[in-house]
Amino acid sequence: MKAPITTWDEGIPLGNGLTGGLLWGGGNQLNVSLDRGDLWDERPAKGMQWDKFTYANLVRMVQARDRSGIDDIFERAYYDVHPSKLPGGRLVLDLGPRQVQSFGLDLKGAEGQVQLAAGDRIRAWWLGRDQVGRLWVPGSQPVGIKLMTPGMVATQGSQDVGPDSRGVGLLGYPPAKFGDGEGLYWYDQEAADGLRYVVMAGVKSAADGQHIVTTITSTADGPDPVAVAKQRLRAVLTRPLTTALKDHQAWWSDFWATSGVRLPEAHIQRQYDFVRYLYGSGSRRGAPPMPLQGVWTADAGSLPPWKGDYHNDLNTQMTYMGYQGAGQWDAGLSYLDFLWERRPRFQRFAREFYGTEGLSTPGVMTLSGEPLAGWVQYSLSPTMTAWSAHLFYLHWRYTADDEFLRTRAYPWCREAAECIAALLKPDADGRLVLPTSSSPEIFDNSDRAWLKPNSNYDLMSMRMLFLSLVEMATAVGDKDEAAKWQKLSDDLGDYHVREDGTLRLNSEEDLPGSHRHLSNLMGLHPFNLIHPEGGYEDRKRIRASLAEWESKGTQGWVGYSFSWMSALQARMGNAEEAHRLLDIYAQAFVLRNGFHANGDQTDKGYSGFRYR
Repeated sequence: MKAPITTWDEGIPLGNGLTGGLLWGGGNQLNVSLDRGDLWDERPAKGMQWDKFTYANLVRMVQARDRSGIDDIFERAYYDVHPSKLPGGRLVLDLGPRQVQSFGLDLKGAEGQVQLAAGDRIRAWWLGRDQVGRLWVPGSQPVGIKLMTPGMVATQGSQDVGPDSRGVGLLGYPPAKFGDGEGLYWYDQEAADGLRYVVMAGVKSAADGQHIVTTITSTADGPDPVAVAKQRLRAVLTRPLTTALKDHQAWWSDFWATSGVRLPEAHIQRQYDFVRYLYGSGSRRGAPPMPLQGVWTADAGSLPPWKGDYHNDLNTQMTYMGYQGAGQWDAGLSYLDFLWERRPRFQRFAREFYGTEGLSTPGVMTLSGEPLAGWVQYSLSPTMTAWSAHLFYLHWRYTADDEFLRTRAYPWCREAAECIAALLKPDADGRLVLPTSSSPEIFDNSDRAWLKPNSNYDLMSMRMLFLSLVEMATAVGDKDEAAKWQKLSDDLGDYHVREDGTLRLNSEEDLPGSHRHLSNLMGLHPFNLIHPEGGYEDRKRIRASLAEWESKGTQGWVGYSFSWMSALQARMGNAEEAHRLLDIYAQAFVLRNGFHANGDQTDKGYSGFRYR
């Protein structure tokens, strides 16, 4: 990638699961954007009315078309400055007379590279064992080091990083305390609820060049994060580079040895390898799973777009739908462990919000699992939990791990289904329906988004969960439970279709136009409920539904729509169409570093959205 790189989101991403860095810049300045996955301000939004924050109230307001009440109780709080993921900061290296020529990323070795005009090359790694970023700058020329808080970045002129972003100054934190000594430089930031975090960098001159290390510590590491950071960096600086890289290279060698895919087109191969690399650098067991921006939170002097949160209404599930086929179990278990560890919080959410037993995940939530609300048709939809449960099911099916089935997948999925089942009541035709329904995110946040229950999206999500439990209960020898879940699936009734087989949104609405979210096709992919092997009726529904989506065009699509439809077409056996869509995605919807950009970056008319 030719220099300069002028924005953080086109930087070279490096990471070790918990922490990450982005290399970017130009001229004689190298910027390293720093992040840590568990830096969060979890303070509840101001004005939250928790006594009224219940599903019963929401149902009543939806039925009464009380939009102002919904906004006041359930939605407005989302737009407060907190809760939010927090950006870490920025390390700025002054290279003196040396000029940055280009940037690169060696995926195999997880090594960032900065080519200098004089022919030298800066190399960078994010070491997993030490939770440290390490850079090597060849030559005897000293390197200037400067640390910048997000607030300092903002004074240079922050950029618009997307919806629902706020300035970091609105958090009300005291100014960071800067310190230095013995080749170490740091700032100590007091945050909220007892959280303190420290961003530290160190430099050591050696015969082969300048060795620079950086880390982020917090009170999660101990009561004195400054002391922890000092100990960590000094330990790394005393270790020879070759020794430090030994564990790093061994870890990545094992990672890539798990599986391999070879594709004829270089740009598609590159994108596949890159997103697989993101699993290794951004998602490791023992660290938080990837939220909206992974461990590369926006470095623009502001809080991240959409709070940098966990959107369990598509984003987290889509992020973790690829690890199974690639065999990247460690990456996937980061998310499944996360969901399991928050099981008590999700049980409490089921009781306090839905008034049921079992568990439920908020559709949009914080690191600790607290609900964030927002567009409540989706952020407070009970069936989002079913989509997360699907990942437990898939992990069991791919690994055939019976211990995981008995101790994790079956208990978690069963409790998720218990909550949903408790909400179901028979309608006039005897079909089990929810009190409210929607089809993400069709009709956006309008009143029209509330559909007559059940939408096909909700129906497919529930059926997938119930049928998964039939398999799980059978596998553990619980025949009565298997019969119970089979009956619940049957009592949902058939999907809503037109006479020609086209899948509708619900019993009353058809797909109104081009849309980014393939929600009424969930039964085709990822849930595999309607497929070519299912007989004539399934094939009829597939042909008619795909024809309708094709007739609506792609102006309402974003990047993930193309990759999702590509995967769906592949599952339906339509290889050429799957390839065409994936080719468009890889060319038009990713930035030059490989990051997904949501909108069409080519202005070729693939989508009506650009975003940047």
